[in-house]
Amino acid sequence: MTLTVAPHSAPLPELLTLYASVGWTAYTRDPVALERAVQQSGFVWTAREEGGPLLGLVRGVTDDVSILFVQDILVHPDAQRRGIGRTLMTAVLERYAHVRQMALLTDDGPEQLAFYSVLGFHNTRELVNTPTNAFYRTLNMQLS
Repeated sequence: MTLTVAPHSAPLPELLTLYASVGWTAYTRDPVALERAVQQSGFVWTAREEGGPLLGLVRGVTDDVSILFVQDILVHPDAQRRGIGRTLMTAVLERYAHVRQMALLTDDGPEQLAFYSVLGFHNTRELVNTPTNAFYRTLNMQLS
């Protein structure tokens, strides 16, 4: 089968299945909010095999000039380790190669850190010559 990566979204039932498959319940608890968030994203790219279910998605916001923020990238657990996440991110990086800054937040797992490092992202903890700080604020969650 051929993997198709394209800039478009998916129907809500497929989105809910994909987000639930990776345990992102903050999204699945409120399907209306998930659908709205995806619809209002600056970009959404999906991955699926021909005629098959949704396997992966990357979405974010951008002004298409100075900043791009990757909000979500997820791949169904049954399809992980097949290059789908890399293919999705590569599509975004190629489309927005001219954008000056790209940013994202991720878990601290070694797999995530290695994945983004291979794609050319730098952890702010490692920036010595250009010190950078990341600040974070969220509702309904204790961070410390």
